[in-house]
Amino acid sequence: MNMVWLLLSLLYISEGSSGHEVVKVGAIFSLASVNGKVSKIAIEAAERDVNADPSVLGGRKLSISIHDANYSGFLGITGAMKYMTSGTVAIIGPQDATMAQILSHLSNELHVPLLSYTALDPALATLQYPYFIQTAPNDQFQMAAITDIIGYYDWHDIVVVYTDDDHCRNSMVALGDKLEERSLKISSKVALPPYPTATRTEVRDALLKIKTMESRVIVLYTFSKTGFLVFEVAQSLGMMGAGFVWIASSWLSTVIDSYSPLPLKTTNSIQGVLTLRLHTPSSKRKRSFISRWNELSNGSVGLNAYSLYAYDTVWMIAKGLKELFDQNGTISFSKDERVGSLSGESLDFSSLGIFNEGKELLNNVLNISMTGLTGPIQFLDRYPLHPSYDILNVVKSGMKRIGYWSNYSGLSIVTPETLYERSANRSTSSQQLSSIVWPGRSRIKPRGWVLPLDGRRLRIGVPHRVSYQEFVTPGNGNGTIRGYCIDVFTAAINLLPYAVNYEFVLFGDGEKNPSYFELVNNVALKEFDAAVGDIAIVTSRTKVVDFTQPYIDSGLVVMILVKKLNSSPLAFLRPFTPMMWIATAAFFLLIGLVVWILEHRKNDEFRGNPRTQLVTILWFGFSTMFFSHRENVVSTLGRCVLVVWLFVVLIINSSYTASLTSIFTVQQLASPITGIDSLISSHVPIGFQVGSFAESYLTEQLNVQKSRLIALGSPKEYAAALKNGTVGAIVDEQPYIDLFLTEYCDFSIRGQQFTKSGWGFAFPRDSPLAVDLSTAILTLSESGRLQKLHDKWFSRKSCSSGESDLEQLQLQSFIGLFSICAGVCLLALLLHFFLTMCQFNRQLKRDPEASPSTSGSSTSTPTRLRKFLAFADKKKNRKTRYSKRKIEDNNTFPNQRREDFVH
Repeated sequence: MNMVWLLLSLLYISEGSSGHEVVKVGAIFSLASVNGKVSKIAIEAAERDVNADPSVLGGRKLSISIHDANYSGFLGITGAMKYMTSGTVAIIGPQDATMAQILSHLSNELHVPLLSYTALDPALATLQYPYFIQTAPNDQFQMAAITDIIGYYDWHDIVVVYTDDDHCRNSMVALGDKLEERSLKISSKVALPPYPTATRTEVRDALLKIKTMESRVIVLYTFSKTGFLVFEVAQSLGMMGAGFVWIASSWLSTVIDSYSPLPLKTTNSIQGVLTLRLHTPSSKRKRSFISRWNELSNGSVGLNAYSLYAYDTVWMIAKGLKELFDQNGTISFSKDERVGSLSGESLDFSSLGIFNEGKELLNNVLNISMTGLTGPIQFLDRYPLHPSYDILNVVKSGMKRIGYWSNYSGLSIVTPETLYERSANRSTSSQQLSSIVWPGRSRIKPRGWVLPLDGRRLRIGVPHRVSYQEFVTPGNGNGTIRGYCIDVFTAAINLLPYAVNYEFVLFGDGEKNPSYFELVNNVALKEFDAAVGDIAIVTSRTKVVDFTQPYIDSGLVVMILVKKLNSSPLAFLRPFTPMMWIATAAFFLLIGLVVWILEHRKNDEFRGNPRTQLVTILWFGFSTMFFSHRENVVSTLGRCVLVVWLFVVLIINSSYTASLTSIFTVQQLASPITGIDSLISSHVPIGFQVGSFAESYLTEQLNVQKSRLIALGSPKEYAAALKNGTVGAIVDEQPYIDLFLTEYCDFSIRGQQFTKSGWGFAFPRDSPLAVDLSTAILTLSESGRLQKLHDKWFSRKSCSSGESDLEQLQLQSFIGLFSICAGVCLLALLLHFFLTMCQFNRQLKRDPEASPSTSGSSTSTPTRLRKFLAFADKKKNRKTRYSKRKIEDNNTFPNQRREDFVH
């Protein structure tokens, strides 16, 4: 048997019409297809060019046999088997991805490389198929380009229409993965029967289903016959008009390039469609080949990108063979022993041979570095280097290039090969595309979605509240619903650039506040199209619905009963304890005594008779309280003591002032609860609002026992429960508590918000209306209208503001200080009056002539009063200082009388 294979190898080497060694290569295509036609022309042209250059294969001849699969997988497999039994070193193709998967297993066994530029299923790029090489960028890059286009225009979800085969399914999986990386998604996948069996009825049914969906961005991944049928039916259904976005994969650009101009009916049905085309940079070789194309094709078909890849694929095999021949000098086949046992069967597999140099040829192709019609050719991790696409807009009878996409730099209006010379920049600001004519000949970017066209209004669920109806309240029997939340929603809806037809539906029995969890869950179950009201945005709810931007800040707070501390005449004594007052007074006396001892021998101001010195000690010590001591301290030790003491006095004064301020301005609590932590540890009953998420938060997040929680339904129940001790505190959201405190003044918030959230409107997951309403709410906030709506409903003053004296210092609190001050003043006046009367009487005794008349006339009393007032007005004559003043005054005024100085 080994001799048989040796003879076959010798026969293979000697084969050729002119004595040259012939190297066999096979090709498998459906020749009636667009890519089959252009591939046949390009492959034959490349074969002639390779054989025309003897330096490529060293005098050997390349023989390429093309097998017509005729859209049949069976025929494709038989063609491949024929090639692998006849000494073929490589196969170009197959055209179909399903066939490629089957043949890849065979090539793995026989080491015959498969090179395809049309079977671009991303699943074929795995290590499971080492002998299968995709010589053009596979569809994961095309899906990445489509994803970037969708993200560039800020569309969030799409609908895909695809042919239900392995290739298209795997490409849609790749598209879904790329979209997920950008937080985008496919909202619906609509499958069509495998090519080319889709009927008009099947296509119509699929498009009618899509027409009722929200998304208006449709990605079409199929083949030419089915694709044009989809567009024709879509036009008849009005789905090629304004508002729709159609993105077709590269099949559309391939057909337009090959058969332009298309029939008028077909052209009209694809206006405004976006499509992609494999990008091939301009070069002299490419222009030369394009100029040869009409001659090569005889005008039967136009040149497209795949014809360029077909030409380059032949040259890649030729270059790989040249490298192989330079290394080994020959090629050979050997028998596969595993198929020997099958030789006696009706199917004879014994002629299948293993290409011994297949691994080397495979590596030579993967390591190739050359320049072809498609540009520089090189592989990186089995992928062509720098995959890129032209992004095209179908306009009139042709296509307009609006930009490029490359795996290196994303979207741009500059050719990718130019950007390769710069550092990669995929930032949002660097992505650019030119203007587009959209379906319906519109130049305005479509929104990408509409409200469902099922002939009904949106049902907006609204909580039927029985308390705090300022937020949401039913109208006066006329079916209307009012409230702050409703006004915000209506104002936001009016800002949208499109009309929204909706109706409010009350949720709840009207006897108690409804469960907000059930309301949100009904939105998730599509029983409501949205929910509007005082709905807190919490984690458990965001898992099932989408919320808009919060329109009001919220969060849980603790509210307790408070009482104002009763004022008393001695309220000013409260900052210090009795022992503090005693210690402070003792230190004032001590400091006065210490300073007197230190200053007595040196300072005349601390000398004198005992009574004077005692008064000085007392005066100096207590006057330091106000930093008003007038005695000079001259000794060093005295100054040191005084500096330290003045610092102490400063601290005492500041502490006293702060403490007194706090006592008079801060409410005193009726309970020891200072916040959520002390509330949890206190074990007192806790009240919460019926329907609020506070119950679940306290039990699930803070581990509060349910037995401590008491449901309350209205502000009156809040007040009653706190006053009669049914609950020790109430936990509720800040907006409710703020509204409660505008009417009830004996309560107060204690501590800070222990959750941070807000209220928003709930929509089903991935609803585009939630995104647009969020933008509208931000516009309301930035324009100030949101605050005006808040003021409209909550402009009432709190009972703790305005005319209330809750935080004002009252006269009663200081009546003790004023009384003491007044008493001291009165006592000083009485003493002063008494001493003055005594001096006046002594003066009358010394000077009887100055006494009033005793005749009993009516003028005696007024005369005595005038004399007393005159006496009181005189400056007191002090003997100790009069002699000095007399000498000074006589020297200064020698001509004046002594009486002048007395006056």
